[in-house]
Amino acid sequence: MWDTRKSNQGKGDMWAPCPFHQEKTASFHVDDRKGYYYCFGCGAKGDALGFIKETENVSFMEAVEILSLEAGMQLPVLDLKSKEKSNRQTKLADVMEQALNFFRLRLNTSSAANARSYLSERGLNQEVLERFEIGFAPDSWQELWEHLTEKSVDEELILAAGLAKPSNKGKRPYDTFRNRIIFPIRDPRGRCIGFGGRAMDPTDNAKYLNSPETELFDKGRSLYNYGPAREAIGKGQILIVAEGYMDVIALSQVGFNATVAPLGTAVTETQLQLMWRVSDEPIIALDGDKAGVRAAQRLIDLALPLLQAGKSLRFVVLPEGQDPDDLTRQEGPGAMQRLLDNAQPMVELLWEREVHGKNFDSPERKAALDKILREKLKLIKDTSIRGHYGQALKSLRWDLFRPKYRTQTSRPRGRQLISPQASTRSSSLAISSENSHVLRQSVILASLLKAPKAIASVETQLEDLQFLKLEHRKIQNFLLEYSGSLDQLWQSAEQTFGAQQLDALLNLPHVRIAPSVRNCDDNELVVACLLQEFSQISALNAHGREVAEAVQDQSDLDDEGMTWRLNESAKHVQETLQGGQDDKTHYNIAANGLKVKLDEQIKLKNLLGEINFSKPNTK
Repeated sequence: MWDTRKSNQGKGDMWAPCPFHQEKTASFHVDDRKGYYYCFGCGAKGDALGFIKETENVSFMEAVEILSLEAGMQLPVLDLKSKEKSNRQTKLADVMEQALNFFRLRLNTSSAANARSYLSERGLNQEVLERFEIGFAPDSWQELWEHLTEKSVDEELILAAGLAKPSNKGKRPYDTFRNRIIFPIRDPRGRCIGFGGRAMDPTDNAKYLNSPETELFDKGRSLYNYGPAREAIGKGQILIVAEGYMDVIALSQVGFNATVAPLGTAVTETQLQLMWRVSDEPIIALDGDKAGVRAAQRLIDLALPLLQAGKSLRFVVLPEGQDPDDLTRQEGPGAMQRLLDNAQPMVELLWEREVHGKNFDSPERKAALDKILREKLKLIKDTSIRGHYGQALKSLRWDLFRPKYRTQTSRPRGRQLISPQASTRSSSLAISSENSHVLRQSVILASLLKAPKAIASVETQLEDLQFLKLEHRKIQNFLLEYSGSLDQLWQSAEQTFGAQQLDALLNLPHVRIAPSVRNCDDNELVVACLLQEFSQISALNAHGREVAEAVQDQSDLDDEGMTWRLNESAKHVQETLQGGQDDKTHYNIAANGLKVKLDEQIKLKNLLGEINFSKPNTK
């Protein structure tokens, strides 16, 4: 409303409270002669087209169409065929408006008593009925047909608009909607293009029925409540995508005006593009039942190839057995707002779909999961988004499969593990073992940073390895979660950890001379060296456990038994550190059971000339 005290409409100088921000004073100025507006409060400015674009959240051409209709001007058409099509659609839209008026009037008749009672039970008052233009189709075969024909509406137009169907028995056409609550469906330009009908008869085959496909109406290209939702988005609200008409109305009643719904089918690519046209990240709010979850899963597969930078989806799955109407009526709009605030990114729902209810207790099952995730990533056309999705999925995979750090080792015969004494922890043996691990682990990380192609070959070993230093664990996580181009891994690592930290790792003396670092271009050699390092660490860990258990059990074993256990463990470590190669040396077994090298025995025989030896044993 113009402020009559400040405005001078004769000169085209008008003032009003700004429509773009809440205020009581008139700081919004319109200069009609110059054709612009400016708000001295929030700084909003523009011309007539800009005003329509901002207030109704429409594109430039749509704003032109709106203004041309208000001014009574016909937009130019490209050719005669386009003009005929436009005129045809205008006539059909006029028929649809007449049908809508018929339905709205019938809602107030005695035949619609049950429909009004149902709507009242669902909490829809008169203001809501008017706002959403809800009507009623009487339980009659030809009442709408007769109403329109009496108003001289061409019968062909009634059929073309989908309001009636021809009879197969040679009789008059019959009404499409009968004994149903009617919800009008409008396009972005505000034209009534179709109807949705909710059956009042519980035995009806279709609970909800939409208009058939017509020259005006394509349910796969339309969204219920799209126009009002677009305006609400322009005022700062978030786009919510619900499942049906009543969900949209229920959410709008409690303030969530930017709510739309597909028309009884799964979301289509065109509908998804309509959503992204007005909102970068719509929130899909689905009922907490199996059908709602399946709908979300289908939408994920549809959306993955269409993702663009800044264009995605978030998901809210309502509590099981509840829809938005139930939730808002029982717990209020605050409960719905909390769910929206914690909406899940699409990547998390994709992960949950692939792992829910599954057991990954074998390498084969883990590999199957990896294959599925790789196939889903291939669907994403945008390389940047694909990389970020891969990194997010790799992080989730790492959280699922990361080694479980044990706080207590199971002991035989029910004994508890005794914590090592301070003197043991500080002993040269413990320090030497720990240092050996740190040295080998630094070689592994440096090798993979310099030769990232080897990561795929040793990923399982890298996941299972427990790094002793915090900075090493951070690099481990980085390597496991990295999903970008391998050629860019080093640069990404420098951005994450800093060049100084990486240089310090590579300049360690034992790292510089490591074959896997010096020959990082030879992927086969790098993998072989790394597998050897992992094997040696595993052997050292096993030996450490054997020593600890032997010391723990020393009260129950004689000295000879402990000596044998430690000797066997040390022998295994020695064989591993020597590369696991077969020993080609010839031995004899002495009388005391020990092996003695044959060449040394021969030398001793030559010296003494009087010692008899048994037949050589080449074991």
